[in-house]
Amino acid sequence: MAGRARRDVDKVAGGADKPIMKSGKEPPRIRARTTPGRRPAARDEAEASGETSPIPMGTDLAPVVGANLRRLRVKRALSLEKLSKLSGVSRAMLGQIELGQSAPTINVMWKISTALGVPFSGLIGQRQAGGVVVLRGEHAKTLSSHDGSFSSRALFPFDEPRRVEFYELHLAPRGEEHADAHAPGTVENLVVSRGRVEIEVEGTKEILSEGDAIVFEADAPHVYRNAGTGEALMYLVMTYAETVG
Repeated sequence: MAGRARRDVDKVAGGADKPIMKSGKEPPRIRARTTPGRRPAARDEAEASGETSPIPMGTDLAPVVGANLRRLRVKRALSLEKLSKLSGVSRAMLGQIELGQSAPTINVMWKISTALGVPFSGLIGQRQAGGVVVLRGEHAKTLSSHDGSFSSRALFPFDEPRRVEFYELHLAPRGEEHADAHAPGTVENLVVSRGRVEIEVEGTKEILSEGDAIVFEADAPHVYRNAGTGEALMYLVMTYAETVG
């Protein structure tokens, strides 16, 4: 396209290929008793509860999530304690995320975004200039579940107002991912590109084979299950009731 700069944009959704370095110091506002040779108790509890992921974000995304979380929390005049009560995520974990020291799992990100009243992408997005946007596969970064069996890659930029978002999902054999209810009016349209997947919404279960698609209201808890013997690959379109971004 004449007159427009072509930009390569790293995919915005947490890299599993770059380990994140965790500081040996406790954040000033998050103090926990420790003994020599042991990690802080708050971090142990967060990992045991599934709040942090063994496959962390890349170091380039963790600060983005932390900055977005703090900006949105302050804008809503919420203390860490208040946001913890609204989201069900521990105060210690929220503090670590804001400082860019911990990588939240997908479920934790959904809990926080729902409590803040913003879409998932509101926590991982960075504003960009206009023009052509290319998201190179070789620079792909993902967000993963606590056990690493489920991963999500955002296939859209975050620089324009939108009501629709597009994701690539991977689910390991016998993997199962429980998703909390999204904002009222949110609709999911999912297609299975490889494998067999069971989708459960409010007790109703549907088995999808390769090429099958499903549309459902996602403002209720729902579950993705791999019903096959190999990794399942899915593509998901999220449609919100209101414009976001």
